[in-house]
Amino acid sequence: MAEAQDILRAGGWDPEGGKEDLDPEGERGIAAHIQRETGHEFVFVTDYPASIRPFYHMRPVGRPDLTCSFDLLWKGLEITTGAQREHRYDVLLKQAAEKDMNTGPMQDYLNTFRYGCPPHGGLGMGLSRVLMVLLGLDSIREASFLFRGPNRLTP
Repeated sequence: MAEAQDILRAGGWDPEGGKEDLDPEGERGIAAHIQRETGHEFVFVTDYPASIRPFYHMRPVGRPDLTCSFDLLWKGLEITTGAQREHRYDVLLKQAAEKDMNTGPMQDYLNTFRYGCPPHGGLGMGLSRVLMVLLGLDSIREASFLFRGPNRLTP
């Protein structure tokens, strides 16, 4: 992430230097840069700041400010987000507290880690986004059977 931000800022993105995350313009910009430099359409952006990622993302040893997480961009669009998940109960509680989260409502989730859970990871792939890019569609609405958005929750 830091390298992607440096590349983008050198080109005029986020001149104030205040953005922690990539906005759509930044995603398109870093993807275009990688395409020019390497000829590849895919780019993984890794090492996201802990401040903008969920409490359950693992943090690298010695870098509590970062997460072991990634976004996969394809042709300038985020199609996947993933991370190594934190599996240690005490660390999960600490990281939830750092984000001022009330752990009461998620006690069942936390209990799955109380007596031991193996190291693991996960990702979420936006299949409609993949389909949109694969088919070269202009809008995700064209790739979704029943589009749901901020202003449309029912068919």
